[in-house]
Amino acid sequence: MGLGRTYGVGLVGLEGRIVEVEADIGQSLPAFILLGLPDASLNESRDRVKSAAKNAGLPLSRRKITVNLMPADVHKRGSGFDLAIVMAALAAAGDVRQTGRTVFLAELGLDGRLRPLRGVLPSVMAAVEAGYPDIAVAADNVAEAGLVPGAQVRGFASLAEVAHTFGARPDSLVFPVEDTRPAPGNPEDAPAVRPGLDLADIAGQDEARFALEVAAAGAHHLLMTGPPGAGKTMLAERLPGLLPDLPDGPAMEVTAIHSVSGQTSHCESLIRRPPFESPHHTATAAAVIGGGSGVPRPGAASRAHRGVLFLDEAPEYDARVLDALRQPLESGRLVLHRAAGTAVYPARFQLVLAANPCPCGLASGKGTECTCTPQQRRRYFSRLSGPLLDRVDLQLEIRRVSLQDFAAAGTAEPSRHVAARVAQARDLQQERLGPLGCDTNAEVPGAVLRGVLRPPRNSTAALDRALDRQTLTARGYDRVLRVAWSVADLAGHGYPDADDIGQALGFRQQAVAA
Repeated sequence: MGLGRTYGVGLVGLEGRIVEVEADIGQSLPAFILLGLPDASLNESRDRVKSAAKNAGLPLSRRKITVNLMPADVHKRGSGFDLAIVMAALAAAGDVRQTGRTVFLAELGLDGRLRPLRGVLPSVMAAVEAGYPDIAVAADNVAEAGLVPGAQVRGFASLAEVAHTFGARPDSLVFPVEDTRPAPGNPEDAPAVRPGLDLADIAGQDEARFALEVAAAGAHHLLMTGPPGAGKTMLAERLPGLLPDLPDGPAMEVTAIHSVSGQTSHCESLIRRPPFESPHHTATAAAVIGGGSGVPRPGAASRAHRGVLFLDEAPEYDARVLDALRQPLESGRLVLHRAAGTAVYPARFQLVLAANPCPCGLASGKGTECTCTPQQRRRYFSRLSGPLLDRVDLQLEIRRVSLQDFAAAGTAEPSRHVAARVAQARDLQQERLGPLGCDTNAEVPGAVLRGVLRPPRNSTAALDRALDRQTLTARGYDRVLRVAWSVADLAGHGYPDADDIGQALGFRQQAVAA
């Protein structure tokens, strides 16, 4: 009897830490002791691993087994340590050879089958970064784990296969039980793929279409105010189709977030398309920002990382939920503190807000049909606080669609043409901003905008007057410059001219009715 040692990964948010798993077999009465601050689900692994080992043909020692998870002062959570624990116990008993620096990431079923885990991608990323590239996972997690560059991934269907790989005697093993999961259906029976949403479907709204193009070009936030049926939701849903595919780094981040969220249990490739999240207006702060019991999980804001977070009927959201978005709009990340730990999730999304002009929605144009009082209108928009709106780059009013516009629906410029211009604008930004460590105009620091990237003084005259008259905040000044750069990039200008800045300043108008 000796000491067995394996490795696992403890995951908090997207940050992983190598956990050393030690197993010792003593000379006393049978017992299974698990040390190292395990949570309830990890404590239950004692019974899971005993049953799994027995049904795999390698029952654990009948003596006292002590398993220690190091570092011992850090809380360990989840069922992802099952395989590491049982392999350490088997190594201590001499049933398998020592496993070296292999990291084991899998949950065990009572029949000895390996179950896939949520969050395998960030766990493998942490292991490779810490210098542990050899990874053993459940077969269903192989494709996802293999997305990490430098990882040497092996997939197994059962504990018996893992034990055989590490030297267990074949005659003592029970290999996989029959897989009772339903077989995949015929591809011909699969539901039809939903067709892409195209800007050509939008009737009229030329100004809004251009604002959407500018927002896509520079990753700017957008507020649309207008009557019901004017096309606000249709415009927002078509924004992701204008955005370019994600490069490797951001794609890895997005895929990792969705892995932790449990949305990519069988992920076979990186998520390249920018995500789109549209939570209902009754969503809680935990649903939008992230949270839950124990270590907080990512919310819609983090799942929309590098994509679009659309809040339809924005004034109907709880004011605390809306104001909680102010911090990630500036920093591009969410830090969630809970008693059980602190999780950090990236949250660099484009915020798109849509709102009616008043509670009844009829206050647009002359507003003669509106029955809302001024007090009701003010109360309606009071949830969209000034500090939140000050962070929204483009604020425009969406007007009713005319009969002429409606008749011409389907003949407008399609999304693919607009997306091509957006891609060219993004290329210009990458060439200009790459040395500064930024990807889009929305990320450029104010000091750079007013420094090396400052337009000529004669171009910013109107903008300077607005700041001097205090109709524009210092934050708003920088945001107008960012939008102006996006307008200039779409037009192919070297620097924003007075017209580009004038357009950007016009988009900054307060679309919220007083």
